[in-house]
Amino acid sequence: MIDDFFVFDSVAHVFNFEPKNAYGSAGQMFSNHLYAFHTTLTPEGETKLPPEEFLRQWTIDDIHRMVYEESDTDMLVAMPLPLTDLYHDGLSPWQECAELAARDPDRTIFWGTVNPLEGRKALDLMERQVGEFNARAFKLYNVRYDYGSPYPWRMDDPRVAFPIFEKAQDLGVNLIGVHKGVPLGPQPIEHTQTWDMDGAAANFPDINFVIFHVGLPFLDETCWQLIRYPNLYADLAATINFIVRAPRMFAEIIGKLLFWCGEDKIIYGSEAPIFHPQWALRAFRDFQIPQDLCEGYGYPQLTDQAKRKILGENLLRLHGLGPVHRL
Repeated sequence: MIDDFFVFDSVAHVFNFEPKNAYGSAGQMFSNHLYAFHTTLTPEGETKLPPEEFLRQWTIDDIHRMVYEESDTDMLVAMPLPLTDLYHDGLSPWQECAELAARDPDRTIFWGTVNPLEGRKALDLMERQVGEFNARAFKLYNVRYDYGSPYPWRMDDPRVAFPIFEKAQDLGVNLIGVHKGVPLGPQPIEHTQTWDMDGAAANFPDINFVIFHVGLPFLDETCWQLIRYPNLYADLAATINFIVRAPRMFAEIIGKLLFWCGEDKIIYGSEAPIFHPQWALRAFRDFQIPQDLCEGYGYPQLTDQAKRKILGENLLRLHGLGPVHRL
């Protein structure tokens, strides 16, 4: 808890960046791009790891220590990645994330992940992740690969995506996140756009969909979708980290989101261990949108109430958890 703000981090990964884990140059490029995020957005005065300390196999203990012992985080989503066509284990293997959650079941929540292109295999894995490992939601990734070449699928595809959503509902899960924007590795940028979220949200109004990374660089498109569908939410993972290096840029991002969709539909995520959670949390606690942006664009100010919702209360609600009682 930072001051009296309850912090529920929506995403931390147990990365395995070992070179032998990557499938060729496409996987290596993906890893290098994540390292570039680490070095570029980590501010001066904070720890910037050399490649040999970052591009390694992170452990469950590493993530637990960084998030819970070295930051003001109260709860965490252990978030796997299904990139099994770029990495042998998907890069953040779901089994490791399930174990991370099992260590602190009252504080850490496990999200499952599957590759919808695998059909029945994906549906069976969803059943296992919920039934055996208590997955409370699912994280999906639209851009897949076949021997290093992009092989995308869409969230509005009745044959590929809709069976996944239907299975989630059958399993009692009504929360699904998807990577949008932030093209990494050899991803064609058009496959990271948010256009397919309309069809997903409209056809499955009882599922809450989280657009990770607020769809950057497609923020305007994301905002127009957020305002039209009550079941769409925006996640600040890999976006809040502009807050120190590019504070005015972050002010415009958070200002647009507040203007269009309001404080109830924005979620905090750290993306640990790409970024250490504490410096962004500290900066966000004290952040204000410059007054000229509020006056010139009509942005609401980032109030303490908005910060409380973004840092924890909105994600608690999406998981069906009650409000936190503060001392």
